[in-house]
Amino acid sequence: MIRWRDGVVTQVGRSWTGAVELTVLVGEQPVRALAYPELVGTPVAGDRVLLNVSALDKGLGTGGYALVVALPDRLPADPPEGGHLVKARYTPLQTMVMGADDQESPDHDALRDADDLFDTPVVVADLHSALPAVLAGVYEARPNTRVVYVMTDGGALPLAFSRTVAALREANWLSSTVTVGQAYGGDREAVTVHTGLLTAVNVLAAELVVLTQGPGNLGTGTRWGFSGVQSGEAVNAVETLGGRAVASLRISEADPRPRHRGISHHSLTAYGRVALRPADVVVPDLDGEFGDAVRDAAEPLKARHRVVRVGVDGLYDAMVAAPVKLSTMGRSLDQDRAYFEAAAAAGRHAARLVDVPPPGVWSQNS
Repeated sequence: MIRWRDGVVTQVGRSWTGAVELTVLVGEQPVRALAYPELVGTPVAGDRVLLNVSALDKGLGTGGYALVVALPDRLPADPPEGGHLVKARYTPLQTMVMGADDQESPDHDALRDADDLFDTPVVVADLHSALPAVLAGVYEARPNTRVVYVMTDGGALPLAFSRTVAALREANWLSSTVTVGQAYGGDREAVTVHTGLLTAVNVLAAELVVLTQGPGNLGTGTRWGFSGVQSGEAVNAVETLGGRAVASLRISEADPRPRHRGISHHSLTAYGRVALRPADVVVPDLDGEFGDAVRDAAEPLKARHRVVRVGVDGLYDAMVAAPVKLSTMGRSLDQDRAYFEAAAAAGRHAARLVDVPPPGVWSQNS
């Protein structure tokens, strides 16, 4: 099931938090590889490395890397003791981390009986590529909002795989990160989506949370066989814990696959079938026939959710000014503008909820 290769590092390339790119000579063929120093140690030129090339050989996976499994001739030192939360469990590369909800964690007391998100808005999106667009919408509407990113395990498991997150942290567009389920590498680790959300709010003091899977969405062309089905389950978790779920629709006018044009079947299935609790489903107010088609496609979601139309004026400029270049499925902001405007509109709507009490809650100033 794993395609193994043995090679020698010839060049160390760019790096970002938690990851480093390499050029590795496998036989006579140079291969682009990625190493996670916290897992395998820090490679240098001349190191022999063991590689997993399974996804690379199949042409799969965001980035197109061979992955460094080990530096067999120069193993890293044992990590410090602490934590018993195992992620990527019972695989050869399982890793042990300190969970925020771990009994040994300094956060455990804050989480032991935590059961409430206190109406905190949580933007739920299908693809990782929505993250910077959501944030652009948040900051356009409410600068300086304290945003925490919760990454699920539907895509990449190591958060370090995301250059986007590294750049957003550097630009202070994210105050902190939490990795949940089998995903790992966040500022805080959590066992489930539920404890990840509770950590974001009760430990990290998030005013707003964004929840998506990591890079590398998995789909099979079937109604139910896609990793983004987690979006519907996330809505249930947010609402169960007393948060305010804001559902970001996956929309495209440029995707060559009919099932993803207009509102993607991923969104219609996740929010229309899997999400059993009501959310604010944000429909961007797009122009022309395409905008009409999107609004019509969202109509069935009104049976279960609050469908909210949000204007997109000004969001394009906000996204152009983002600290990372926006891209989804190889398409840029200008090539798939509707996709990014939908995500940014969800961020704009969520930001407007931060200081607004939920419906039915009395306010002295109302």
